[in-house]
Amino acid sequence: MTETTQTHTTRPDDPDDSYEAYRPRSPEFRAAVTALRGLWEDLFHDAFAYRPLPRKHPDGRALGRLKGRRREYVAWSRHAVVGAAGALAMLIAWTDAQGSGLGLPIGLLALAPVLLTLVRPVGAFWLSLAGATVVAIIGTTYSDWPWLPGSFAAHLIVLTVVAIRTRPRTAAWMWMLTAAYGFVAETVFGGGYYYTNTAPMLVFAAIILLAVTVWHIRRQAEEKVTAQQTVTAHERSRRTLLEERTTIARELHDVVAHHMSVVAIQAEAAPYRVENPPPELEKAFATIRENAVAALTELRRVLGVVRAEDYEVPDAPQPTLAELDGLIANVRDTGLDVEKTVTGAVRELPQGVELSAYRIVQEALSNTLRHAPGAGARVEIGYVLGGLGLRIVNDAPPNPSLIKPSPGAGHGITGMQERVSMLNGEMTAEPTPTGGYEVTVFLPVPAASESGT
Repeated sequence: MTETTQTHTTRPDDPDDSYEAYRPRSPEFRAAVTALRGLWEDLFHDAFAYRPLPRKHPDGRALGRLKGRRREYVAWSRHAVVGAAGALAMLIAWTDAQGSGLGLPIGLLALAPVLLTLVRPVGAFWLSLAGATVVAIIGTTYSDWPWLPGSFAAHLIVLTVVAIRTRPRTAAWMWMLTAAYGFVAETVFGGGYYYTNTAPMLVFAAIILLAVTVWHIRRQAEEKVTAQQTVTAHERSRRTLLEERTTIARELHDVVAHHMSVVAIQAEAAPYRVENPPPELEKAFATIRENAVAALTELRRVLGVVRAEDYEVPDAPQPTLAELDGLIANVRDTGLDVEKTVTGAVRELPQGVELSAYRIVQEALSNTLRHAPGAGARVEIGYVLGGLGLRIVNDAPPNPSLIKPSPGAGHGITGMQERVSMLNGEMTAEPTPTGGYEVTVFLPVPAASESGT
């Protein structure tokens, strides 16, 4: 016995269980529905919604050079341009209707939609079509139909402003509705007129709207590029910060590992330096050594993950302020005139503080070579109560034209700030009044550490 299963496709909401009741929609039908939905959203839904034209941003390029009342005036320049365009349309309409005695109402019908674009742009388009119809009915000219001169100018201005304030799709719908309005006006009501101006209206409108569309596309491309550049700069800064933190972690790992190794070796050798040490002392030293080895193992397990696969522990010890003279000599060989000043009682500081101070001076002098070629620099080191003070300042570059843009500008400052924050210090980095640059750092050192050294 053979069982045959038959399947067929039905719509869930179809009361009739037949295939003929459901027919898939064609791509053309879906495209038409999408287009009509776009027309409804752009020109019919909330057509008279309140959307005021904002002022110019105070940080714009034009406003950045102005101050006081002029700055306030320029902020409203876009509104003034629209108002002037409306006044021009009103003047054209009033001049054309002088002989009929309806110059003022016809002029106001040309002015109103232009001014309405400042607060209700889509509604201004509909008001412009309605105003053009009223002016065509009450006007006396028989040479232009369906747009009298004032309505012609006003409608072009409205199309331009609304297209700038909305988007290219809205501009396309407005052009198509303008064409439909002109076609109906010419075929149904234009029989008694000598000349119709729908064709000139559509040509001028197409040129203007095409230019506005190109402007929209270019502005969107610039915004995307600016946004991408911002994201790239942020990612570059974040990557530099992570790299600097990784470098600091590596250096700290080497410093702490060295000290813990010394503690372990000294704890192992201490019992042999005392003749007949008591068992309690041997046990204590053994415990110290075991704890030191365990801490060293855990430290390498945790901080070792920040090492790259090709990273090798440096053979030489990490640099300290004692090697600063060698660094300055190397910088002088490149042509940079560097002066060094030390104040206070020179003393040995914790290795992490000395290493960070050395790296900060190194990075500050590198920035001077990169951003102020030919300028002099001064390095001031102050051993004060409770910590170490650093001041690295450079003069203004003698020839700014030699300065080349650096893609990593500002990242060295980020690394210095990370080192200072790690030691709970304070740092300022800012231009000097004379055109140079100054980096000031204070690295605190606990009193116990100072006394212990």
